[in-house]
Amino acid sequence: MGHSLSQRFLMIGAILAGSGVAAGAFGAHALKEILDAPMLQTFETATRYVMYHAFGLCIVSLAIDRYPEQGLEKSGWFFIAGMFLFSGSLYVVSLAGIRWMGAVTPVGGLAFMIGWLLLGWGVWRAELPRGGA
Repeated sequence: MGHSLSQRFLMIGAILAGSGVAAGAFGAHALKEILDAPMLQTFETATRYVMYHAFGLCIVSLAIDRYPEQGLEKSGWFFIAGMFLFSGSLYVVSLAGIRWMGAVTPVGGLAFMIGWLLLGWGVWRAELPRGGA
């Protein structure tokens, strides 16, 4: 028996949050002596946005279960795309020094914004379940 998309989003969100903790520790300890201050800050920004959106993905998972008819899955996919594009491009810039990848970062930021807007819009459109909140 497979997992529902809601379960998958929750699992992916949890794994990415754990990865964010690991990346944060790696940046604070291993990279502190290797990267200059601006590149370390870039790495930390990437990690912070992974954490925000890993938690956002967990919220999407719960919202899908509560409002199954609202198509909230799209917001989860936008969060995942945003993490790859935004944070991934910043990781490449900071770790590999490939600065042109910074041009990809705003596309990931746009994906994050669309994900949050779709989540908010879908919940706003939803009717309350019978029997109250």
